[in-house]
Amino acid sequence: MKLHLLRYFAVLAEELHFGRAAERLAITQPPLSSGIKALEDELGVRLFERTSKHVKLTAAGTAYLAEVRIVLDRVARAGETARAVAAGLHGRLDIGFTGSMVYRDMPAIVRAFGAHAPGIEVNLREMSSNEQIEALLHRQLHAGFLNAGTVPPRLASLPLADDHFVCCLPDDHALAQAAAVDLRALAEETFVMFSREVAPANHDNVIALFQRAGIHPHTRHATRQWLTVTALVAMRMGVALVPASMAQAAVKGVRFVPIAGLRHPTVGVLAWHESAVTPALRAFIGAAAEHPRG
Repeated sequence: MKLHLLRYFAVLAEELHFGRAAERLAITQPPLSSGIKALEDELGVRLFERTSKHVKLTAAGTAYLAEVRIVLDRVARAGETARAVAAGLHGRLDIGFTGSMVYRDMPAIVRAFGAHAPGIEVNLREMSSNEQIEALLHRQLHAGFLNAGTVPPRLASLPLADDHFVCCLPDDHALAQAAAVDLRALAEETFVMFSREVAPANHDNVIALFQRAGIHPHTRHATRQWLTVTALVAMRMGVALVPASMAQAAVKGVRFVPIAGLRHPTVGVLAWHESAVTPALRAFIGAAAEHPRG
């Protein structure tokens, strides 16, 4: 059965007049008449009672109209869905993120994208940077917010808004109220560190700051998340260097103090597989690219 015959039938059932129906369909009356006859012949029932003066639905035609309207509506919605998917406005995205990205621009990017493309379901999955990279390489994620300066071949990336390291001190520390802290003043302290196995870039950036300051501090308590680092400092387990954005976590018992004479960025990117870009992902990357970085 041809779809255009169902449209002919539905319009004629609404107009109950061949001339008006043909005009709505932008065709002449002969093909409309022959189309209705072909439909009736295929079904083996009369859909209309027609005379020279009037057109009326039969009982079979009335019942058939209800079903035809459902079919035509589903066909229309299928077309809208296909066009929305092609335009990147419908579908599903699995997006990875590290815990600290909650305090950076990841939430704002996801919210802005949701407002632009409400038909796309975004599922967030918390994973370490290394876990995300493996998942992206195996196409188990569409994209990921991770702590890295560079990504492996086959992955593409977009830098996130700038963040930088600050000292995280217990609020009763002797330097907690200082306007800035020289790292050399903390040379004898115990530092809580980020595990290199989880996110090499986070660990190496902190080590680079120590080297620039010319100190070799005692480090311990390797953690998997910046929030854990901050919590351990609050419990007086040491001091730490953390991203300034961690202040948004509002952990009680700590102070975040700028590093005197040193400003070192904390790396962060949105990464994805170069060969696995869908229309929905392209739209998500576009939303991330438009997010302010200042």
